[in-house]
Amino acid sequence: MMQTNIAGERPKILEDSEDEDGRPVTNLVTQDIQLLRTRLTDTIRVLDDFKNLAEEGRSRAEYMASLLKDVCAYYGYSEFLADKLLNLFPPREAQAFFEANETPRPIVIRTNTLRTHRRELAQTLINRGVQLEPVGKWSKVGLQIFDTQVPLGATPEYLAGHYILQAASSFLPVMALAPQENERVLDMAAAPGGKTTHLAALMKNTGCIFANDANKDRAKGLIGNIHRLGARNVIVSHYSALEFPRVMGGFDRVLLDAPCSGTGVIAKDASVKTNKTEADFMKLPHLQKQLLLAAIDSVNHSSKTGGYIVYSTCSVTLEENEQVVQYALNKRPNVKLVETGLTFGKEGFTKIQGKIFHPSMKMTRRYYPHTYNVDGFFVAKFKKIGPTPPNAVGVNEATKTNGNGGAKSTITEIEVVDRTPIGADSDEESDFGGFDDDEDQKYMERAQAKTMRRKGRDPKAIVPKGEKSVNGEAKEATKKATKEASKEVPVEKNGVATKEKAGRKEKKGGGVEVAKSATSNGVAVKEVTVESKKARRKSSEKKSKA
Repeated sequence: MMQTNIAGERPKILEDSEDEDGRPVTNLVTQDIQLLRTRLTDTIRVLDDFKNLAEEGRSRAEYMASLLKDVCAYYGYSEFLADKLLNLFPPREAQAFFEANETPRPIVIRTNTLRTHRRELAQTLINRGVQLEPVGKWSKVGLQIFDTQVPLGATPEYLAGHYILQAASSFLPVMALAPQENERVLDMAAAPGGKTTHLAALMKNTGCIFANDANKDRAKGLIGNIHRLGARNVIVSHYSALEFPRVMGGFDRVLLDAPCSGTGVIAKDASVKTNKTEADFMKLPHLQKQLLLAAIDSVNHSSKTGGYIVYSTCSVTLEENEQVVQYALNKRPNVKLVETGLTFGKEGFTKIQGKIFHPSMKMTRRYYPHTYNVDGFFVAKFKKIGPTPPNAVGVNEATKTNGNGGAKSTITEIEVVDRTPIGADSDEESDFGGFDDDEDQKYMERAQAKTMRRKGRDPKAIVPKGEKSVNGEAKEATKKATKEASKEVPVEKNGVATKEKAGRKEKKGGGVEVAKSATSNGVAVKEVTVESKKARRKSSEKKSKA
């Protein structure tokens, strides 16, 4: 019998605390991490009471630089993003925010009230071995899951559309919009359908919801959730959201959950820590601004029950939230911020990092993972109080000159809107005020070139603004030739000087009417002769025979 467990032939299995040479390394790494955390905590303690605890000769800027370096090393953020997030909070709260991003948010499901009630659903899931409780007093449909013996995405109740897995923060913009029964509502960026189906449930399957998503693949998932949850008042569309004011407007309410950087959902996607650059925080806000203007212009300001727009992001940065809202207030003086109706949440910033925003920004709401145990979120609600002026521009100055000898009077944005006259000759049917062409022309040209490439056309055929196209030049030439042909020609008839205007016009019967108008001694004379096609054909045949 052969022995196979000889000690000398066994492969060496490394312990968790050893490297390839058998040296203990885990303890050293653990010590380094603990040292780093201790230093980070001490720095924050000093910054909290800088006057009494700071070392002599060290400035606050030095401590902040040290804190930034330690945050990047300990939590794994890029220096760019860590600095941006640190500036939003006091040092101790910033640490709480970074710490909260290291732990996932609770699993939450939303009861579909079109099919069941929360109490019945909770009892059914408890019987299946699910530990749960309501998410809080602020929601009547949310259930927080602590532990489960069954996969939540495969239960009979899930397949029957009794609930949907949805983050608690995603309830907030729909609750703020507060759609009413029998309204026309637009969800501009609807996929994967959690908010759309929530809207349908609040509207009790009445009215009409237009669920739009520019991404065709995402729209397929949207359709699946709409069918599963039994939302029968939804129409799915696949437009660029920017086109809606021109394609289809007049909505009672519009929800815009805009695409964003995801700085509020780092716990779900840790790659955000390192893959966001300064370019992202230039491109995304630009898109968000244009989407918000389109959302505003899609709303019917004279709606009896609505006229509201809700803008939301799963981001916590200023560039994607307060700055976008301020831009909309500047460019659309026919809207104002109103209360969201949400019972909790921090007020939006009115003054931070040297930036000053409109005082009404206090009515927006911010949500953080370290304060409410939900994903980072931002919600703003607008009320449209008038049609978009033809050349809409922002009126954001504190004072305006009135007509009385240049005296200055303080006028709010709302007062200016109320007094802005809409010209009788303006296009009142279209509520679309247009975009800021000077700022956005280059972006529009790039988008147009991309669209032409997709259609297999030459993007160089795009004509720069202000220049005439080839077709335009051809039209000009045709117009000029027609003008020349229709000029009056001086002729002499029976010894009388006359002016004739020649033209050629086809008749329905196949003939050609040649009209000559002449003026003789102040009397208008018109001679008309009709040449038929048959007569011309006969004359040509005679010539050929000869």
